[in-house]
Amino acid sequence: MVTGVHDSFISSKWGVHVQPFSSVELSPHLVIGMPALSPTMTQGNIAKWKKKEGDKIEVGDILCEIETDKATLEFESLEEGFLAKILAPEGSKNVPVGQPIAITVEDAGDIQNVSASFVGDLDVKEDKDAKNDDRVKEISSMINTSQLPPHLVIQMPSLSPTMEQGCITHWRVKEGDKVEMGDVLCEIETDKATVEFEILEEGYVAKILVPEGFKDVAVGQPIAVIVEDADNIETVKSSVSGGMQIKGEKSPHHDSKVESTDQQSIITRISPAAKLLISEHDLDTSSLRASGPHGTLLKSDVLAAIKSGQVSSEKYSSKETRSPSLQEGKRPSKADLPKSKSHLQQSDSFEDLPNTQIRKVIARRLLESKQTIPHLYFSTDVVVDPLLSFRKELKDKHDIKVSVNDIVIKAVAVALRNVPEANAYWNDEKGEVILCDSVDISIAVATEKGLLTPIVRNADQKSITAISLEVKQLAEKARSGKLAPNEYQGGTFSISNLGMYPVDHFAAIINPPQAGILAVGRGNKVVEPLIGSDGIERPAIVNKMCLTLSADHCVFDGKVGGAFLSALRSNFSDIQRLLLL
Repeated sequence: MVTGVHDSFISSKWGVHVQPFSSVELSPHLVIGMPALSPTMTQGNIAKWKKKEGDKIEVGDILCEIETDKATLEFESLEEGFLAKILAPEGSKNVPVGQPIAITVEDAGDIQNVSASFVGDLDVKEDKDAKNDDRVKEISSMINTSQLPPHLVIQMPSLSPTMEQGCITHWRVKEGDKVEMGDVLCEIETDKATVEFEILEEGYVAKILVPEGFKDVAVGQPIAVIVEDADNIETVKSSVSGGMQIKGEKSPHHDSKVESTDQQSIITRISPAAKLLISEHDLDTSSLRASGPHGTLLKSDVLAAIKSGQVSSEKYSSKETRSPSLQEGKRPSKADLPKSKSHLQQSDSFEDLPNTQIRKVIARRLLESKQTIPHLYFSTDVVVDPLLSFRKELKDKHDIKVSVNDIVIKAVAVALRNVPEANAYWNDEKGEVILCDSVDISIAVATEKGLLTPIVRNADQKSITAISLEVKQLAEKARSGKLAPNEYQGGTFSISNLGMYPVDHFAAIINPPQAGILAVGRGNKVVEPLIGSDGIERPAIVNKMCLTLSADHCVFDGKVGGAFLSALRSNFSDIQRLLLL
């Protein structure tokens, strides 16, 4: 990385064109980002600005009108100051939430300094792929290619359709090693599994740009440099100074960053919003740290301190100090009681658990599923005595061990084949239901890194013993992080079984782009009337299991859901018939 280029990359990562500051230093300012005005909002359009550059802003003033995914709403300012620069002009469309739209300053005299530092408006990218391509070009430009011999920049690959970023868990090679086509360069933790990354070229590893342990490395971001001739390795090392700085949880410059933070923590100024919070919570400013320019204490600094519980209150810092109402013997008011959030959190103990890449993606995709897919639920109880008897018979007479889940997979697969409308998915682009050609069942497997869904393909055409063997192999691969992409991509229906836990019934979340998932509860003994061979109804004990289908209402209506559960109940009532299918 060329010295001095990284700073310009940070300044322009949102598309804001910034001139080199040289002697012009940006005054204390606040960058206003596109707000999330609804729970489902991911981007918005600037319909109209109610303020113009240079206008004074008070707390509660309307800055602009923003068109969201729900309506056109007014965006109020939470700070006071002066509008120094509008970065997203009226008519800007598809501005992502969090992207800067304006800059405000506290003093009117600082407006010209801010305006002089910016030579253009915010470049709003409507095409996400184009924005990612531009970012990759900017990162790649950090390497001084003019001084490099013939080389190849290796980028973070996309190892699954949903992968946006990954983590280098282990490098199989080191700088200076010779690599052949097909050699494994490194192991990458994706949103699905830990996958080996093979190189398609031969040469020598001249520089590793991303060390082991870095997280959230974007797809397309450079991770290594390969050269053809071993004599060129030292040339590359000298040209690429210090390696790539990547945003992640593990930072090689952590110590220096802490030192700079300590130097900037001296409070010289306090923003109006920060003053209001300090007053409301009776905080001691000596326990706060300023992160703003020139030692300015910002509203975010106070909120972060309150959330962490690392602040002290002036009002209750001394045991000898009591509120006036207590000194006079009066009943204390609610405001007199030390029940602020900061006090409560000081006594709480907690531990931050870092999330794996898989869990992050699971959280995001399941949230998207609940927000974008209209979930429709069907539930039924099935008698599992025939299933248990059949399983026992296989073990006693044929020494074949299969699990209840193996038989459930076969029963579900046959039901999907008999009701092809349930083995389908919704195509947003065409606006229609697409029927799947094969029955591929995704099985939920719990691992230390998160929930994975390996696939039993053509499950309706396989025997129960073949399904049992394949499930064991896939589950072992999933837990060891060795699933190949073709083993977890492309299922048509999912099954989540919690029958091994004291869970009677539950509703699972659909795994898009699939349209259905079956939640299987535990079996319970119940008493219900049964008609004997003599025609007399008598109470009997039977084992029942609750099945809950979560379905995409775009694909499933009541008829399709009912037909699928009817076919499934029929398979459970005559379980031995599955051997013939």
